[in-house]
Amino acid sequence: MDTKTLLLALALGNLSLCAALFFFALEARRSGQAARVHATWAWAKQCQAVAWGLLYFRGVLPDFLTIPFANAVLFAGFALDASALWEQAGRRVWRQYLLPALGAAIGVYVGAWLLQLPAGGRIAIASVAAGFFFLAGTAALGRGWSSGTLLRRYLVVSMLVLTAAVVARGLWSLLPEGVSWLNPSVVQGAGLGALYLMMLGNAFGYLLLAREQAQGELARLESVDALTDVPNRRGFYQVLTPWIALARRPGTPTALIILNLDQFKRVNDSYGHPAGDMVLKAMVDVCKKQLRDSDQMGRLGGAEFAILLPRTALEDASMVAERIRNAVAALPVKAEKAIISMTASLGVTVIRAEDSTVSLFKRADEALQAAKQAGRNRVVEAQNSGTMEAWS
Repeated sequence: MDTKTLLLALALGNLSLCAALFFFALEARRSGQAARVHATWAWAKQCQAVAWGLLYFRGVLPDFLTIPFANAVLFAGFALDASALWEQAGRRVWRQYLLPALGAAIGVYVGAWLLQLPAGGRIAIASVAAGFFFLAGTAALGRGWSSGTLLRRYLVVSMLVLTAAVVARGLWSLLPEGVSWLNPSVVQGAGLGALYLMMLGNAFGYLLLAREQAQGELARLESVDALTDVPNRRGFYQVLTPWIALARRPGTPTALIILNLDQFKRVNDSYGHPAGDMVLKAMVDVCKKQLRDSDQMGRLGGAEFAILLPRTALEDASMVAERIRNAVAALPVKAEKAIISMTASLGVTVIRAEDSTVSLFKRADEALQAAKQAGRNRVVEAQNSGTMEAWS
C-alpha cells in the first residue's frame, strides 16, 4: 500500500468513525451517558479526517493548506483524542495542559515551515508532537493499571508500541542521506501504517471502553442508590450478611441503626420531589460526617436508611444515633421555595447470635416505630429484654 493510499484510508477511516459515533452518541444521549466525552471525540475524528484529506491532495492544493494548516488540524485532532480519553477517566485537562501543548506544537511546526526547514526536520517535529499527544492519551488509559481490565491493558500496551513507531519514523528522517539502509518511502509508509493502526485501536478501543463503563455503571446501580450514592437495600444486605455471621462468635457486638426522616412526605407534597431529593442528599451528607470510615450507611427505600456500626456496643451506638439526630435537626436545607428543617427518628439495636436479617430488622424497626410514637425526633434503643428505652 503506497503513501497516497494510506492517506486516503486515514481520511475515509476517520470519516466513517464520525458516522459510527453519530449513531453511538444518539443512544448515549438517550441514556444520559458521556455526551461531553462523545462530542470531544467526534471533534477529534473530524479534525483528523480533514487533515488527512488535505495531506492527500498535497501538490494539488496550495502548500499552505496541505503542509502547515493540515498538520495544525491534525495536531488538534490528536490533542482532542487525548482530551476525550482523559474526560472518560474523569478529568478535564484540555485547557490546563493539552491546549498549551497544542499551541506550542503548532507554533514550532509552522515556524519550521516558514523558516524553510528541510522536510526531514518538519517530519521529526510532527512525529514528536503526535507522539506526545498519543502518550497523553495512553496515560489516561493507564490510570488504575493494577485494577484495569484486559481490554484497557491491551490498549495501553498497543498504543505505547505504536507511539514508539511513530516517533522513530520521525527521528529516522533526521538521518543524513546514505546513512539509512532503508528506503525513505518504506520508512514513511511504516510510520503512516502505525498511525493507521493507532486510529483503529484508539477508535474501537474508545467505543469498547465506553460500553464497558456503561455496563459497569449498570452493575454498580444494582447495589447503589443513584440519588444518595450509598448502598441500596440489596447492597446494604450484602454488607450486613457477614456481620450477622460474625455475631455468632464471642467478641464486641455490631450495632444497627434504622433512621427515618420525620414527615418526609410533606416535603414532597409541599415543595416538590426535587426539594425532597435535596433533603435526602443533605441528610446523607450530614450523617456521613458523624460516622467512621468503617461504618456503612444504606438506603432501604423512601426516607428510611440503615446504618451499620461494626464492633460497636448498644450504648455507644445510641450515642452515635443521638449525634446524628442532633446534626440532622441542626441542618436546614435551602430549597428554591423555602428553607426546610428536618428531624429524624432512629431505632438502635445490636446483632444477636441467633439473629437473621428478618429478626434483626424487625427489632430495629420496632424501636424506630417506638421513637415515632413517642413524638418523633428521638432515639430509641431495643433492649435485650424486648423493652424499648428512649433517648430524648
